[in-house]
Amino acid sequence: MENKGYIYILTNPSFPTYVKIGYADDVNARVRQLNRTECTPFAFRVYATYAVNSRLTDMKLHDIIDKLNPELRSIDNVNGKKRVREFYAMTAEDAYSLFEAMAEIHGTEANLKLWRATEKERSEEQVADEIATESAEKKSKFTFKALGIGISEELQYIHDKSIKVVVVDELRHVSYNGETWTLSALAQKLLNRASVQGTLHFSYKGEVLVDMRERLGV
Repeated sequence: MENKGYIYILTNPSFPTYVKIGYADDVNARVRQLNRTECTPFAFRVYATYAVNSRLTDMKLHDIIDKLNPELRSIDNVNGKKRVREFYAMTAEDAYSLFEAMAEIHGTEANLKLWRATEKERSEEQVADEIATESAEKKSKFTFKALGIGISEELQYIHDKSIKVVVVDELRHVSYNGETWTLSALAQKLLNRASVQGTLHFSYKGEVLVDMRERLGV
């Protein structure tokens, strides 16, 4: 196959619950372009690439994801204009599993590449985790009662809407697979990461809990 470019997965500690999936002829040049902005505290890094022979391949992948779960894509409205972006509320691991499935179907597994994080990138991710944890601790203690969420009500895991948990008390405990967890501990297990703020990863009636806290001021 004559290589025309790459579909890429980019991560950024500034957006811990999102990945960017797009196309570039030169991935390193694309990352340098994105990182020229001063609007994000941390830099983008390449998590994985998949060599392709068509510049529209990423659009096909976007269509697949949108059809599977249209709520994953970042869409906002600015001054009455709808903006549809290449950011998806999923883990880099889940995004890469889609790349693996495409490669397996087409017999092009050799075109896949996982990029090893540099020492600087790992350091930035650690700093971002520490900042998020410190920020969460400075806020008042989160409780379901403060958000008006009652016992036995259901929450959804935003990265996989098939995963639902049930509130078991007025504080911050939920039931999942017959076990009781704090929301943050369960998010850490599902994401396989430390220092995770649970309210970033679960929603109630379509609204992410951290957004509810912001809206209600709790």
